[in-house]
Amino acid sequence: MRMDRERQGDGPLISGIVGRGFRVDDGVYEGLAITPRRADGWSPPPIAALTIDALEPLLALDPLPEFVILGTGSRMARPPLSLVRALDARGVGIEAMDSRAAARAWGVLRAELRWVAAALYPLD
Repeated sequence: MRMDRERQGDGPLISGIVGRGFRVDDGVYEGLAITPRRADGWSPPPIAALTIDALEPLLALDPLPEFVILGTGSRMARPPLSLVRALDARGVGIEAMDSRAAARAWGVLRAELRWVAAALYPLD
């Protein structure tokens, strides 16, 4: 799947889906951790075992992101309540959705210059 859109906003842009992963600028990542400043490969644990430690690279932003977009793979899954609470304690929200929707949401929110971060699980 290709996401044609005029480049808006600064930072990395998710431009398409390739196999199980995501095309970002000149790279392809199966698991993706992305902020307004950089995109990196991400090897996430199973959703049920996801903790704030796995999201620390996203939380290193200064200032902290408004919220984290969590792409949960091919299907939407709820993140563990302990993760939601840990993020809330830092003043960061979390929005979970399937990874395709999360990739689209990233583009829309960054075009609006929203200060968000995203963690996308590979597609099945």
